[in-house]
Amino acid sequence: MNRARRAAVLAACFAFAACGSPADTELTVFAAASLTDVLVEVETAYENGNPGIDLVIATDSSAGLRTQIEEGAPADIFLSADTANPEGLAEAGRTEGDPVDFAGNSLALVVPSANQAGIQSPADLATDGVQVIAAGPEVPITEYVAEVIANLAGLPDYPDGFAEAYAANIVSEEENVRAVLGKIELNEGDAGFVYQTDALASDDVAAIEIPEEANTNALYAGCVIADSDHLEQAEAFLAWLAGAEGQAILGEFGFVAP
Repeated sequence: MNRARRAAVLAACFAFAACGSPADTELTVFAAASLTDVLVEVETAYENGNPGIDLVIATDSSAGLRTQIEEGAPADIFLSADTANPEGLAEAGRTEGDPVDFAGNSLALVVPSANQAGIQSPADLATDGVQVIAAGPEVPITEYVAEVIANLAGLPDYPDGFAEAYAANIVSEEENVRAVLGKIELNEGDAGFVYQTDALASDDVAAIEIPEEANTNALYAGCVIADSDHLEQAEAFLAWLAGAEGQAILGEFGFVAP
């Protein structure tokens, strides 16, 4: 090998060593705020089992994330705390295939650990002066809470005007369910509805039992975004999450099968 050729080969070798292996495939996952904790474990498990895949996760209100996708934000996968937002994207032709149900949840009523308002049951949410922290009107949990409040109002031991009194006690509306949880943890409100998995994840709140007949089930659905540059990889991840391995991890954090 002549000197010039040898130099070229060595240069190529050094360049390869400096660059390392080919770049990973990044999958951007837009996910509901209530999935924040479980997705840390999901990310580790999936990347360990699928070398070359790098999950980039962004969490917020499902409704807010849907809006970002509609405005062109570069996402590969959308994991929502409801079915309506993924279905809306699908109806608009923004998804590759139909949404996939991947988890279920229920609601929890939480108070600060000190429970300064002395709340003993959901009925106390109608007491004058109780400060309720709620999510904004577009956040999926708000619709679930409305169903729970209507169910509670129909119970025989709940006072007339319960739903109206509860609504009058709402002092703030937060951008996502984790913001609701955060305010309760910081004693910035007396009570708020979050998901059961959020309540389980916090050491700074106490859960007040919701009558079983009044609670509701939240169904989570995911979809692959049609504009993704990695459709095959995105579909594989969503199938994994809805499959046995993903379900096992979701179950560890309190989610149930859809």
